[in-house]
Amino acid sequence: MRRLTKRHLSEATGNLNIPIYSFKDVEKATNGFSDKYRLGTGAYGTVYAGKLNCDEWLAIKRIRYRDADSIEQVVNEIKLISTVSHPNLVRLLGCSIDYGEQILVYEFMPNGTLCQHLHRERGDGLSWLIRLTVAAETAQAIAYLHSAIKPPIYHRDIKSSNILLDQNFRSKVADFGLSRLGMVETSHISTAPQGTPGYLDPQYHQNFHLSDKSDVYSFGVVLVEIITGLKAVDFSRPQNEVNLAALATDRIGKGCLDEIIDPLIEPHRDAWTLWSVHRVAELAFRCLAFHRDMRPSMTEVAAELDQTRRSRSWGNSEDNTCTPSSEVCSSSSSSNVSERPLNFHKAELAGRRELLTFGEKSHVNLAQHILRD
Repeated sequence: MRRLTKRHLSEATGNLNIPIYSFKDVEKATNGFSDKYRLGTGAYGTVYAGKLNCDEWLAIKRIRYRDADSIEQVVNEIKLISTVSHPNLVRLLGCSIDYGEQILVYEFMPNGTLCQHLHRERGDGLSWLIRLTVAAETAQAIAYLHSAIKPPIYHRDIKSSNILLDQNFRSKVADFGLSRLGMVETSHISTAPQGTPGYLDPQYHQNFHLSDKSDVYSFGVVLVEIITGLKAVDFSRPQNEVNLAALATDRIGKGCLDEIIDPLIEPHRDAWTLWSVHRVAELAFRCLAFHRDMRPSMTEVAAELDQTRRSRSWGNSEDNTCTPSSEVCSSSSSSNVSERPLNFHKAELAGRRELLTFGEKSHVNLAQHILRD
């Protein structure tokens, strides 16, 4: 089995010179996979912090062994990550296959996951501008996988816990273990549904047809998380509100978005914040359409989020009025969202630019956080 795995890994890495570490080195780097070094646990394994022949922290993913398919999963992830290069995709830095173990080594993201911050498991919460920036960067990474790679790559497990944040709160999409290569000549591929409850495309779940629009749906759930700060699935909520996607589409469709906006965002602090939150919510509504053909492409989603983020720095201009009929601010949706039109002049935004105070809030020092008693 070990020889077979090595052969698979050799085929996967090719001439890319990805380091292959010994299990003993990895074990030492994580202090015997100590809980003090544990960063998180998911369906496919546990991630630890560690140092391997360098002074920089690394993220070491120890995949939970189940059967021969797990080897295929590792090889799949190595193949996929090794073929892509984007500033908002996590980088693979090595692997280990000793003693029947399957371990992947990634760059370390000191600010954890978007999920941790949105659900107040870490830090004091994120400002709307940081949330919007993270959304825009994540969308760009997914759009890259869908449009710049041939054949395209469908992630299949887009969720807030797979969106990592660096020291400046810039996002990097992680966990390609479930990804699949799309077929250029067809619009979808058939495969058994895999993913995370609450994020799974209902059409994919129903007919096993995976497409780029499956990732769009999952990203729509992430957008709603960003706006509300609520979990994708939460059984502590009323029965008809357990599923966040259903809750959000109901409120947005009824024009009652204000009922579910995270108070920390302070949507009424200024005209731009109010308008941009509603615009992102309308975009999420389109991403969450049941029929995939009604959803926008990730390229369209990324462009709209980037446009929304950049609108904050618009200069003053007589013809820069932000109304539903303007070219920049109009919605291309057919979702019939009944939000009240928000009319304001760009001049109203002058002087209201908040600073990106990434370093102002107190964040636990990396080493202290990992090694504290």
